[in-house]
Parts: sequence; structure tokens; C-alpha cells
Amino acid sequence: MTARLLKPGIDVLLSRRRSWVAGRRVGLVGHQAAVDRQGCTTAERLWRDPDVALTCLLGPEHGFFGRAGAGVACAHARHRSWRIPVYSLYGAQRKPTPAMLRKVDVLVVDLQDLAVRCYTYVSTLKLVIEAAAAAGKEVIVADRPVPLPRTVDGPVIAPGCESFVAAVHAPLCYGMTPGETALWIRDRYAPSARVRVAPMSGYHRAAAPPPGAPPWLPPSPGIATWEAAACYPATVCFEALGAIDHGRRTRLPFQVFGARWMHGMETAEALNEARLPGVAFYAHCYDARPADRDPAPLDGVRMALTRPHAFRPARTAVTLVATLQQLYGQRRVWNARASRPAFFDQLFGTPAVREALQDGEAPAAIAAQWRSGLARFRRERNKVRLYA
Repeated sequence: MTARLLKPGIDVLLSRRRSWVAGRRVGLVGHQAAVDRQGCTTAERLWRDPDVALTCLLGPEHGFFGRAGAGVACAHARHRSWRIPVYSLYGAQRKPTPAMLRKVDVLVVDLQDLAVRCYTYVSTLKLVIEAAAAAGKEVIVADRPVPLPRTVDGPVIAPGCESFVAAVHAPLCYGMTPGETALWIRDRYAPSARVRVAPMSGYHRAAAPPPGAPPWLPPSPGIATWEAAACYPATVCFEALGAIDHGRRTRLPFQVFGARWMHGMETAEALNEARLPGVAFYAHCYDARPADRDPAPLDGVRMALTRPHAFRPARTAVTLVATLQQLYGQRRVWNARASRPAFFDQLFGTPAVREALQDGEAPAAIAAQWRSGLARFRRERNKVRLYA
């Protein structure tokens, strides 16, 4: 039997659900990484549709055109060709204002997300749904695949630890598509919101790009490939540990890591001895800054996902840090000038992970503390699942 080819939500919306947007003024929350099966952006599909009035674009972190770096504020602009506003939701405002929504009847959200809490598109989605509910506007989410759709792992954020990289009370990896996430956000945070999902057709919770999936375009400068997106939740913690490079400037972002004081073979062997599910480690020498005149070759490690559905990124992240501490000492891991322990806490949504690591607790014991929170979240997640 031939497998059904996947159709992303935007293809379904503009074919089987046209009545949802036909004759209406549409604001698009998205970016250039959101494309249909043929590779055409959702923005262009809506702009060229004779039955749709696209009145504005709203971009998340990295901007609608995806050019800004992590944490870099973006300004409002105007589309050069279409002469419509391009509002930034990662600048002076992070929630759509009433003025932005004045000429909008319905908001279409189409974002290539990763289903990782600290990847801030879920934070933007929450604020968009809340703003739409307050303004009496409808939200339609055009659904699309995520790299780890079955993976639920990591701590749920602790009370008082909310931030823009920890804006929803979900685990670090929450295993929901953007459409499922929107329904969960509505149920938890904005029950009065009108949220509809244009679901994918032919989708099953695959950890590899499904047959017929749209071409992968980087949703942010550091997530160059599907593989980088899958590895991201395991190595994003190195964003807070300045002594440890994680390949941002290389062709393997978030898939390699290294430091001046690391020995790749020794580190890879120690990590493989931990027998983490779904992942293997290999010594990998690479240039941390390949575009510089004076590159910085590192004797590093490369991660390879062997069974993506078995992979536990948060457990892996804790094991990476614990192993580096054991081999090379806590001082080298935590005390570099560019280290940001407070940001490490924000990424995990709790100081408990850092404190346990610095106290020398075993990774298995740290991960065991997440079980009750994960069990509660899975029950919530089961109520909004759209796909087998």
C-alpha cells in the first residue's frame, strides 16, 4: 500500500477549509520558513489568493524574514512589494496590540516550530491567542510537522520561574504540533479564545520528515536542518555555558559541541557508556568559527540520533553537563566569563536542575524528579492530540 503524502495545514486550509478565510481580512503570524508542499510561502499563498485580503504580517523572534540572531530585537517594517505592515512581535511589543489587529478579522498562525518550550515561538503563540481573545478575533493555526512529535521530556517550569523562554507550563520537550499546542494553550490559558486548526492531511507522528513534507527552510538562523532541530533541546543549554561551543557557526549547529579543554574521544566514550536511549556520540574535530581568519579548531563531539522516538533530550542534556563536570571539573563548566547560570535556569524553567548538577547528583536521579509533572502533562496532552 502506498503511503499517503503529507499535506501541511496551509494546503488544507486553502482547499478544504476555504470558508474560514474567504472574504475576510487576514493577519498572518508567521515567517518565511512556513511553506506549502510545493515550497511556496504561506504569505505568498495568502497574498495571491483572490478570496483573501492579507492586511498585515506579524513576525516572531528572528523576524518575519528570519534574518535576526537569537535575542535580537526586531523593528516594525513595511513589505517592500505588497506595501502592508510587517509587525514585530519581538521588539517593543511581544503581544499583538489592538492597533495591529484593527484591520484584521482573523489571525492565521503558520510557524515552523520545534515543540521545545525554550524555542520562543510557543511563547509568541500563547500571547497571540490571548491578544486575539481580548480583541474578539479568531485564530486559525495551519498545522505542520515537528521533529520529535512523540517526545515528552524535562521539567515543567517551577512557580515564579516564568520568562519568555519558559512561558508555558509544559515540559522542555512537549511533543505537540503547533495546532495541538494552540488547543492546549486555549484550554489552559484562554478558554474564551476562538481557535481552529487546519490539520495536516496524511500525517502520522514520524520523527523523520514524512513523505511529501514541505522542504525544510531554517525557522531561525541556527536551526539549519531537521537534524539540528531534533538535537537542539539536548544542547541548547550550552547557550548559557560560555566555555562550551555548540556549533552555531558551523554546518552542524546543535549537533556538535566542544571546548578548548575537551578531548573528543574521551568525552564520547564516557557519554556512550551512559547508554542514553536513541543517541550515540562520536569524536568530531571542527572549526568553531570557520569564517574567521583565525579559526578555532576544537576536539569535540558529534551527536547522532539512532532512534529518535526513544531519544530523551532533557535527560541527555543533563548527562552532557554531568559528564563534562566529572571529566574536567565544575569550574571549567560553570565559571567561564561568558557563563550565565541564571539563563541556564530559565532554559530549564527551574533552578533545581543546575543546583542538582552542581551538587553532583546523578543524571538519572535528576530526571526522576520530573516524573510526576510529566505524567500530569501527558494527561493534558492526550486531550488535544489530533494525530495517531
